[in-house]
Amino acid sequence: MELIKIIAAKHIQDYTLQLTFSNQLEQKVDLKEKLFNDHRDIFKELQDIHKFKEIYLDGWTVCWKNGADLAPEFLYELAVQQNTKTTIS
Repeated sequence: MELIKIIAAKHIQDYTLQLTFSNQLEQKVDLKEKLFNDHRDIFKELQDIHKFKEIYLDGWTVCWKNGADLAPEFLYELAVQQNTKTTIS
């Protein structure tokens, strides 16, 4: 099985990114909860929306100018969780 990576990323709104993964899955991922619940300084910095918007790809995943990044596997799991609708019978 090939390792997943991010091949495209775009800021949509607030703390939401549109991500395209190497398996062609394209999903929106809301990172607000991650940024506001992770108390490490590197992520606290990204609570500033202007800094959050400054994303780039390093050939593997999404990165920010302050040195922060998130594992593509984490982003993939989050994308699937956030975009899976559960139905109650």
